[in-house]
Amino acid sequence: MNRIPVTKLAEDFKFEIINDNYDEDIYIESADVNRPGLELAGFYEYFGYERVQVIGKVEVTYFMTLDPATRKKRADELFKFAFPCAIISRNLDVPEEIYDAAVKYRRPLFRSKEATTRLIYSLYNYLNDMLAPSITIHGDLVDVYGVGILLLGQSGIGKSETSLELIKRGHRLVADDAVEIKLTDENTLTGTAPDLIRYYIEIRGIGILDIRTLYGVGAIRQSKNIDLVIQLEPWNDSKFYERVGMDNEYMEILGVKKPKVTIPVRPGRNLAIIVEVAAMNQRQRDMGYNAAKEFDERLLKRLTEQ
Repeated sequence: MNRIPVTKLAEDFKFEIINDNYDEDIYIESADVNRPGLELAGFYEYFGYERVQVIGKVEVTYFMTLDPATRKKRADELFKFAFPCAIISRNLDVPEEIYDAAVKYRRPLFRSKEATTRLIYSLYNYLNDMLAPSITIHGDLVDVYGVGILLLGQSGIGKSETSLELIKRGHRLVADDAVEIKLTDENTLTGTAPDLIRYYIEIRGIGILDIRTLYGVGAIRQSKNIDLVIQLEPWNDSKFYERVGMDNEYMEILGVKKPKVTIPVRPGRNLAIIVEVAAMNQRQRDMGYNAAKEFDERLLKRLTEQ
């Protein structure tokens, strides 16, 4: 399971650290966020204590209406739970009882200048991205006519050369050699490049190229959803390759099936043009038009007429 330390969360969001006596070896494993309004009222059934807790203006205002003894009791009850951290939004004053409870139980207590709703939205997006199931695959990811294409194949088959030719033809590179893929939604796979090799491409005989410097920022993308998988493999005369397009092939990545086509490679084939056509054909299919199906229907109609 992916997880991130609370120290990284505080650093990335530039939170103000209210108490510094907490254990830094605390990790966030849930992408959900909780506002502990009911908990501060004394109701703890179904309390999502495994989530980040955001205490906004409503919670603080209600909390301050309680008498001092009740405030101390409620804060003590809340911070007994092993939640990853609590965040006071809107730069509100931290109630003394909440601060004391955070220090007593060594729970991270942060403060943010953001409005509560905006903070929760930002946290949700951030945590969903950071905690999404992920995998790294050997291949290239390119954006061709708005279609995210994952190029796969054995080393030396021509993935990088094909990507470079596509870049020259006006398309964009996301990743070369290694693609980090995250399940960002139920059926959405988003690919990026590892930080170390982002914007770089390796061409055998030449070496490492910086695509952003050579071709400009219009030739690169930070990330792209994967729409189609293209498997490059050496041409095999004894193997049958799809010639009509009626048989649909899929590849499963992180439990999500994506359309896949296999392209045999041999001297003289322009792989970049073939990949462009595959991208356009996939866009047509996504829009509900299937050329192979229409051709099959026309053929059957002609045979019936004859």
